[in-house]
Amino acid sequence: ALHARWNPVPGRFKDYIAMPKFNMYQSLHTTVIGPDGKPVEVQIRTHQMHRRAEYGVAAHWKYKEDGAKGAVGADGGPGQMEGMQWLRQLLDWQKETADPGEFLESLRFEISGAEVYVFTPGGDVMALPSGATPVDFAYAVHTEVGHHCVGGRVNGKLVPLDSALANGDVVEILTSKAADAGPSRDWLNFVKSPRARNKIRQWFSKERREEMIESGKDQIAKVLRKQNQPLQRLMSHDTLTAVANDLRYNTVDGVYAAVGEGHISADHVVKQLVATLGGEDGATEDLAEATVPTKGRPRTLDSGVTVVGTDDVWVKLARCCTPVPGDPIMGFVTTGKGVSVHRTDCTNAESLKQHPERLINVAWSPTETSVFLVQLQVEALDRPGLLAEITRALTEQHVNILSASVQTGRDRVALSRFTFEMADPSHLESVIRSVRRVSAVLDAYRITGTSQTDPHRRHRTA
Repeated sequence: ALHARWNPVPGRFKDYIAMPKFNMYQSLHTTVIGPDGKPVEVQIRTHQMHRRAEYGVAAHWKYKEDGAKGAVGADGGPGQMEGMQWLRQLLDWQKETADPGEFLESLRFEISGAEVYVFTPGGDVMALPSGATPVDFAYAVHTEVGHHCVGGRVNGKLVPLDSALANGDVVEILTSKAADAGPSRDWLNFVKSPRARNKIRQWFSKERREEMIESGKDQIAKVLRKQNQPLQRLMSHDTLTAVANDLRYNTVDGVYAAVGEGHISADHVVKQLVATLGGEDGATEDLAEATVPTKGRPRTLDSGVTVVGTDDVWVKLARCCTPVPGDPIMGFVTTGKGVSVHRTDCTNAESLKQHPERLINVAWSPTETSVFLVQLQVEALDRPGLLAEITRALTEQHVNILSASVQTGRDRVALSRFTFEMADPSHLESVIRSVRRVSAVLDAYRITGTSQTDPHRRHRTA
């Protein structure tokens, strides 16, 4: 009726009843050419809509308490329960935004800013800030859709991600299925919605935190090695948890991140670790227990092997094939160094058998003090953090790593070899399975110095 009486100004009609503003404002806006040819803006709304516009959402809820409390108001507008969605969205924003100033700025922008209305491929309407881009639309659909966004179609045509959307556009988002897909920092230069901006910042904050955790671990480990401190003992979960509590961090990762970001020094953390074990004396004792015996120093740990028919012969396990209980073994009498125990299929077995007078029968008899050396080789596609993750997988299996080496070939396949001590070799299969579960690991297997049992050795000779 209004447009039949006066001519409307094109592009000046707004229907905020069908698509309310973020702050639940509802009204019909139009501009017509009035008397004397002057433009006149007309706003049409119900008494309840006017009350909400004048006094805000709180007044609307108070008004609803005295009337109907359904999900839809008497005028067809959003009722009390639907209005709560607005408050829930505010609470979500507050949780996502750590900076109060940034939260208030985002809220002010949403309430006062102009909006564009676009459609999903399914026909649903989505309200976005004026100038919004396909990236804003993607994050409005779902956070993961935004993180994996790689392109967009507007009205069926591919457009750049920084293209501004217009009212009535039909927007479709193209996503990547790659597990490591993520947003670009450049998106922060053109996204308009606070939600998109906050989600992008959160993603990079989380990624940076993971980098800082790895950096903190490396810094602490370097200080421990520099001071000749027992790495495995001091870096145990119980010790680190105690230090985290002393330094008022909720988790061990919090300590690593603080070191990586420079909030506390690695030297300070190491001092706390040493103090937790009772000072330098306690740490020195643990180091002595974990150190591999050197030449000329008697081995205090039981080899787990006895010579058949006698108990007073010094027995040692050969390092060339590192036998463990369950392996077929043979004994060889050395000159002044007791009996050396080898696997029967050791690469040195043939040369030893040329001296039958020095061969002796031996048998497995492991005790609680027996410790055995194991060599493990890991084949994996080279990537950042690979060695750290494999080492962590071994440490979680409670093995004492003595040495580690890595070589990467032209095909980017990294060959990592670890030597560690185990008290119970029957646990070895569980250790290997744990390493194989590390991302990018192709295979993991025990190295025994025999062509029959080493997959990599068979591959070389093939």
